[in-house]
Amino acid sequence: MWRRSRRSHRAEPPAPAGACRSDAELLRAVGQQQLDALAVLHRRHAPWLRLRLSRRCADPDAVDTAIQDTFVAVWRSAGRYRPHGEDAGAWIWTIAVRKLISVLRGKETRWIGQVCEMPESAAVIQSAEDAVLIGVEHGELGVALARLSPELRLAIQATAVDGLTFREAAKLLGVPEGTVKTRAMRARAQLREHLA
Repeated sequence: MWRRSRRSHRAEPPAPAGACRSDAELLRAVGQQQLDALAVLHRRHAPWLRLRLSRRCADPDAVDTAIQDTFVAVWRSAGRYRPHGEDAGAWIWTIAVRKLISVLRGKETRWIGQVCEMPESAAVIQSAEDAVLIGVEHGELGVALARLSPELRLAIQATAVDGLTFREAAKLLGVPEGTVKTRAMRARAQLREHLA
């Protein structure tokens, strides 16, 4: 006798339009003023941007403003994005960091562990972490990361680059913890092959 699976009884929410498209394809669509593509990019990138920006600034309002300003900038400048030059996530991250710095410049903001006021004339000094991340995103490792499937790349970026636990990465990526562990392990193996 044929049985219907329990899963078939549940109504699965439809995937958002464009959810399966690559970031580069979505940015091209945003460049053509397609608002639904911007919504998909926002759903895909805002959570990890919030996490990484929160490690630089403990003011949630500043982080929220920076993220909002980031996607306004993406809307305005997506037509200038060239996929052969850099990864879409790295391009969005660069915008987000600049927007956070802009937000912090005009007001006193508490950073993690200290109170810091950034006057308008303050020079922006690249942190050691940013220097390493730029090397990762644009060096030999960045090329190897770009060769990974999006699922493996997100898992390794969340755990190795952003320093999340498997549990935190699972929550951020919306997959089970075991899936994150498996994807991170497979990503490391593929990276070793690419870099050998």
